[in-house]
Amino acid sequence: MVEVRVAGVALDASGQHVILLKPADEAPGEGRILPIWIGAQEATSILVAVEGADTPRPLAHDLMRTMLETLGAAVETVEVTRIDGGTFFAEITLGTTAGTTRIDARPSDAVALACRVGATIHVADAVLDEAGIPDTVTGDESDAEETVEDEADQEERVDEFKRFLDDVDPEDFRDA
Repeated sequence: MVEVRVAGVALDASGQHVILLKPADEAPGEGRILPIWIGAQEATSILVAVEGADTPRPLAHDLMRTMLETLGAAVETVEVTRIDGGTFFAEITLGTTAGTTRIDARPSDAVALACRVGATIHVADAVLDEAGIPDTVTGDESDAEETVEDEADQEERVDEFKRFLDDVDPEDFRDA
């Protein structure tokens, strides 16, 4: 298992949302990212959690967090465990008064919940090997000494990733 972080949420050429998971120990713009196609509501929920935005009413994942807290359970970790027929699978490990239990979940729901409770997110090595792509888009935007040349490189990487998203089809990740 590889610990990852949410590197972003993007739209592909067809307008579908993609969550980008990046190994936590890899620098921005280096290594790999794992794109997972998700629904619009889940994308919104993840972005709200990552950005720490307030919502007027609890979203479904806020409700999950509150229910778990009320019942004395805590999310220990979230794992994207496998791909089967192009579908990603995840599990949420909960610590409860009765012990540890694992729950099957969609990766989007698992990640949205992990972002709300501060739980670690992991991806199976085999999943990252099968569906990970070179990271050409998550360059570090916080570098105050970024040069014009670096900006051009970043723009080129973003354009390259956009071309990838234009050409990629979620079916490409299904087993042949």
